[in-house]
Amino acid sequence: MHKVYRAQQTVFTCMLRIHKPYTLRVRHKSEKTKIMSKKEICFVIMGFGKKSDPISGMTFDLDKTYKNIIRPSVIKAGYECVRADEIHDSGLIDKSMYALLMQAELVIADITTYNPNAIYELGIRHAVRPYSTIILKEKNGKIPFDLDHNRMFMYSHLGEDIGADEAIRCQKGLVELIKSISKTKAIDSPLYEFINDIKPPKLPKKEYLAIIDELAQQEKHIFAIVEKAKECMNESDFSNAGKYWEKANNLVPNEPYFIQQRALSVYKSKEPSEQTALIDALKIIEELEPDGRTNDPETLGITGAIYKQLWLSQNDISSLDRAIDYYGKCFKIRNDYYTGENYALCLNLKAKEEKNKDEKIYLEIASKKARESIIETLTNIIEFEDIDTRVDKKWIFATLSHCYLAINEKKLQKEYEQKFLNEELQKWEIETFKNNSKLLKTILK
Repeated sequence: MHKVYRAQQTVFTCMLRIHKPYTLRVRHKSEKTKIMSKKEICFVIMGFGKKSDPISGMTFDLDKTYKNIIRPSVIKAGYECVRADEIHDSGLIDKSMYALLMQAELVIADITTYNPNAIYELGIRHAVRPYSTIILKEKNGKIPFDLDHNRMFMYSHLGEDIGADEAIRCQKGLVELIKSISKTKAIDSPLYEFINDIKPPKLPKKEYLAIIDELAQQEKHIFAIVEKAKECMNESDFSNAGKYWEKANNLVPNEPYFIQQRALSVYKSKEPSEQTALIDALKIIEELEPDGRTNDPETLGITGAIYKQLWLSQNDISSLDRAIDYYGKCFKIRNDYYTGENYALCLNLKAKEEKNKDEKIYLEIASKKARESIIETLTNIIEFEDIDTRVDKKWIFATLSHCYLAINEKKLQKEYEQKFLNEELQKWEIETFKNNSKLLKTILK
C-alpha cells in the first residue's frame, strides 16, 4: 500500500517543461486539416465519468470537474488541453501517453478517487520531469501520508456536478496557479527534489511533434463520443445513446463507467422490444460482475433497476428478489436516498406477493424503516444545507414525495410533488416520477 501511495504522490505533482510552440493540427468534418494554434500543451491525467472514492465512499462525476474547472482554466491560461482518455486509440495510446508525460509543457493530475491509471501516469511524470505539474483533489476524504506534504489545489464537488460559484472560484485560482508555475518552474517532483544532479530523460523534439500531429488528427476522441452519448440521453434518445456508449466502450473496454451507461441506455431504449432490451442490458452489466465482490453503487443500482423492470414485465418473483438484493446492498454501502427508495419499493412489491403472514409483516417493517431513514437524511439536507445549490434538488423533492406517499402523509406528499414539478424538468423525468407514483399507489391499495 505504501508503494501505491508513493506512486500516487508521484503522479499528483507532475509538471512539464516549456518548449517552443509548435503547430497543432486537428481534423474537422468540413475540412481535411486545420491549423488550430501554436500553443503549448497541457496534458490532464484523471479518471473520467462517475467514480466512487474508496476512502470517503462518495461518488463524483469527474467529467464535471474536467468541463467546469480544468478545461476552461487551461484554455484561459493559453494552453491546448488534452485529457488522457482522448488518446485511447489502439497503437497510439502507449507512445502518445509517454511522449506527453515527458514533453508536455504542463501536466494537471486530478487524484480524486485515486484512479489507478492516473496514479501510474503521475508516477511516470514525476520520474521524467522535475517541474510544471499541478495536483488537484476534491476536498473531502483523507490524503495519504506520502502526499500530505505536497501542495494541492483543492475544490468542492457536489457529486453530480460542480456549483456555479465554486467553478468560477476554481477557474480563477487555477489560471493564476498555471501562470505562476509556468514562470517559476519550481521543482515539484519528489524525485528531483530529494536526489541532486539527476538529469531528466529527453525525447527528440521531431519525434514528439510527429506523435502530437498524429494524435491531433484522430477522429475517435473519447470525450466527444461521451458528450454525444450524454446529449442523446438528455433528449431521451436512448437507442442512439446506447450506440455511442458502445463505441466508447469498444475504444476503452475496461472502463466501468461506459459499461454502466451503455447498460442503462439499452434497457431504457426498449428496443427491439422491452423484454429483449432488458436481457441485453443484463448481459452488458454482468461484465462488471455485480454478483462478485463489487461494491460500486452505480453497478449495483443499475443491475437492481434492470431486475425490477424484469419483474414488472414478467412477474417473475426471482427477478424481484434479485432487485431487492442489489438495491439493498447499494443502500447499505452509501445510504443513497434514490437507491433506498427503490429498495423500499421492491420490498413493498414483495410483501404484496408474500403468502406468509410473518414474512409479509417483516417486509413492510423493513420498507418503512428504509423510508424513515431516507426522510431523516433528506430533511437534514434541506434544513442544514443550501438546497438551492444542490444539482440533485429535484430528485430530493421527488424522493420525499414518494416516501410521504408511502407512509400516508398526504399533505407533505403533495407539497414535495409540487416542488418537484416546479423544477426545470425533462419529459422523461416527469414520466419516471409519475410512473413510480402510480406504481406506489397501486401497491398501497
